Amino acid sequence: MKRRTFDAMVTLVGLGVCIALLAASALLNWGYSFANNTVSSQLRAQEITLPAATGNADETADITAFFKANGNKLMTTGKQAQMYADHFLGFHLSKMPTYAEASTTARSAGGAFQADPTNADLKTKSESANATVDTVFKGTTLRGTLLTAYAFWELGQIAKIASGVVLAGAILLLLFVFAGYRNLRRTPQDATI
Repeated sequence: MKRRTFDAMVTLVGLGVCIALLAASALLNWGYSFANNTVSSQLRAQEITLPAATGNADETADITAFFKANGNKLMTTGKQAQMYADHFLGFHLSKMPTYAEASTTARSAGGAFQADPTNADLKTKSESANATVDTVFKGTTLRGTLLTAYAFWELGQIAKIASGVVLAGAILLLLFVFAGYRNLRRTPQDATI
């Protein structure tokens, strides 16, 4: 096989791979933009304001600093959603019974009240138990939703990094393609492999 033919094939394949990498980089960047913008707009629509403190005296200094820096700001990023879900909601939910425990208690209190509907004390216990179930359910649902938003936001951040790495690879490969083309022009017509 002639050396020029081989060099031309390798250079052409390199150019094809470079174009594919550029397309992959553009798609990864689009994925980042989509995830970032969607999560941000959805969180902004919820109008959740971050507290300046979590109420947890045992938290680490970096968590305290995060809430102090973001306190009274509208939640707009996946990182804010994760911190709020894990360190504010998570802390307060950890002080409450689980949903299974709360619903079992509520069913028992409701059954006792149904057996004696005139007893004001049983009525109060039943209402309190149902309120706890409601709070735990809403808190865990909100926490799960915010952590899902965080996961999609984080995937977008990973896509952003991957886009940069793939773009750098495409540029490097493009330099090799130019070097191959330059070498192709210098290779004698009769050289063989």
